[in-house]
Amino acid sequence: MTPDDATLTTDGLAAAHAGRVLVIGCGALAREIFAVLEAGGLSHVDVTCLPAILHNTPERIQPALEDAILKHRDSYDNIFVAYADCGSGGKIAETCARHGIEMIDGPHCYSFFEGNALFATRDEATTFYLTDFLARQFDAFVIQPLGLDRHPELRDAYFGNYEKLVYLAQTDDPALDAKAEAAAAYLGLAYERRFTGYGDLAPALSGL
Repeated sequence: MTPDDATLTTDGLAAAHAGRVLVIGCGALAREIFAVLEAGGLSHVDVTCLPAILHNTPERIQPALEDAILKHRDSYDNIFVAYADCGSGGKIAETCARHGIEMIDGPHCYSFFEGNALFATRDEATTFYLTDFLARQFDAFVIQPLGLDRHPELRDAYFGNYEKLVYLAQTDDPALDAKAEAAAAYLGLAYERRFTGYGDLAPALSGL
C-alpha cells in the first residue's frame, strides 16, 4: 500500500472509481453476467450480486437492492441492475427509476433469456422453466424449499397443473441437460430443451 492509498479520502475513492460501472445482479445470474462481460472485454465493469435465494421471497429483493444502491452509488459513475421484475410487483422498477438507474427489461429471467419479444408470444401457462442455474441447483432451490425431500407426496399438489418442463439452456452442457431432464422426470413432466444463450442479457450488458 502506498502512502497515497493509505490516506485515500472519500473524494479520492470516487476518483479511483471514475469511469467505472457497477452491475448489481441477481446471484442466479452471476456466471452469465461474468461470461458476457469477459466476452465483451468490459474490464471497467465491476459486479456485486445479491443472494439468489431471495427469489424464494421476492418481497425481499427490493429492500436488499435499495441497500446495495445506497452503499455503492457514490463510488461509481454508473450503476446497472441485472434484475427483471422477478415477482416484485414493479418495486424493482420503481426503485431503479427513483435512483435514475437502468435495469433489464422483462418480467423475469426466463423471458429475457429466451428474448422478451419471443417469450411474449408463448402460450405456456402450464410450463415450468429451468435455467442453467436452476438445473444446477434444482435440489436447493426447488425440492428443499418446497419440502419435497421430506414430503414427496406433495409433488402433485405443487405441480399437478403443469404439463411440461422447459430447460432454457444458456450453455451447451450435457451434464446440465441430464440434470434438467432428471428434474422433469422427478416432477412427472414432459421435457423440452431450448438453447437460448444469454438472450437479452447480452446486449443489455454490452451497452455498458
